[in-house]
Amino acid sequence: MLSTQRFLRAKINGLSARLTRLGRIDNAFVGLRPQDMPHAPSQRHFQAANSRLARVEQRIRGRFAELRRDWEQRPVQRVLVDIALVERELDRARRLFGMFYEVFAQRGTAFAPSLAAHDAIAEDCYQAIREAAPRIFDGPLLKPVCYMEHGYSPATMRRGVSLSRLLGEPNPFPLIRIPWDRDQPWQSVFLHEVAHNLQSDLGIWQENRQAVLRRVMGSARDPFLASVYGRWHKEIFADLAAILLGGPAAAWGMADFLAHPQPRTLTHRPGGAHPTAYLRVYLLAEMLRRLGFTQAGTRLLRVWQTLYRPQGTQRIPPALMSSAPRLIPEVVDEIAFQTRRNLAQSALADIIPFGQQDEEAIRDGARRLAEGSATALPPRHLVSAAHYALEQGHIAPQRLAKAVIGELVERRPALPNTPAAPEQPRRLALAA
Repeated sequence: MLSTQRFLRAKINGLSARLTRLGRIDNAFVGLRPQDMPHAPSQRHFQAANSRLARVEQRIRGRFAELRRDWEQRPVQRVLVDIALVERELDRARRLFGMFYEVFAQRGTAFAPSLAAHDAIAEDCYQAIREAAPRIFDGPLLKPVCYMEHGYSPATMRRGVSLSRLLGEPNPFPLIRIPWDRDQPWQSVFLHEVAHNLQSDLGIWQENRQAVLRRVMGSARDPFLASVYGRWHKEIFADLAAILLGGPAAAWGMADFLAHPQPRTLTHRPGGAHPTAYLRVYLLAEMLRRLGFTQAGTRLLRVWQTLYRPQGTQRIPPALMSSAPRLIPEVVDEIAFQTRRNLAQSALADIIPFGQQDEEAIRDGARRLAEGSATALPPRHLVSAAHYALEQGHIAPQRLAKAVIGELVERRPALPNTPAAPEQPRRLALAA
């Protein structure tokens, strides 16, 4: 029994040395130098990260205090369970700390300017809503933070969502993943990812889904079609919102992203959250038509129909194909142009307005980029101007990316203060 107690004491001693290793994070800890700080997340982001880590650390301390209390008198299996409970919270802290470390430390790398530029684009998308509907967001919100990671497409982790990678710990601010090779600032799909966060922060996730279900069921009287569009509502919302944020260029950019060999584009995935790619571009074109960009929508469909000929395909359910001409306009109308309670009886197109004047300014911005001049466009519109400039081929892609990133970073407001290194927490002492 003495040997068992000695073994458990050594295990608990080893555990005590790990208790406060992952309790705080700051710019110096992740290796950010003074010259990196213009590209770094704000001090409030560091504070939010440390606040979340502090709550986990408090749980660790509480669990360890319970473990340390009279552990010699408890059955050994109970002691092992108490140790496992401390280990569980340490695992949670390790995952949370690791995520913050990986995200923040990238601001000291060669990718930092591009990440800071994408932060500015995301922030501007929120600002567009604040300007059109000043009271729609309830107070200040921490802006999304971008980071680089492997993966084919950008993705997002929304604010407050419990993440399995963090053992259910909620995400304190939106994170947008950018694949290593997609850090160019003309990627319209980035606006799509920001739109997912907008939908969540606007609180219309469920309201939107229910409205789509009612609309499709009322029109088609087909539970299958209603369930499909109900699953697709989030992605359709993000696509339509991206067009409102960036205009027709965003629709072309999304089509670029969706253009694959015919078998993939014409394959429907049962139960999937993403609309079948072939039909998805019809949704984009319909949105352009509703916004008054009929010619752009027609050109987009003409290109799409040249690329893909679905005659004879069995990869998309016949009911989806035959109902699309009737349902797609209704779904676009429901998501983008019908009012919502959580939008103060406004529609999505009201709180993210986009019109012909915006498109003209974007086109002029593309010309300025090709000439090597600054645009003064809102960051979200600069994405579209860069898309047009790339399409026209009058400027090399590397030079274009450098110019756009430089303009966005130069316009970022200076950070008020560098996050100071926090006071080191008191370490728990293990009673002998």
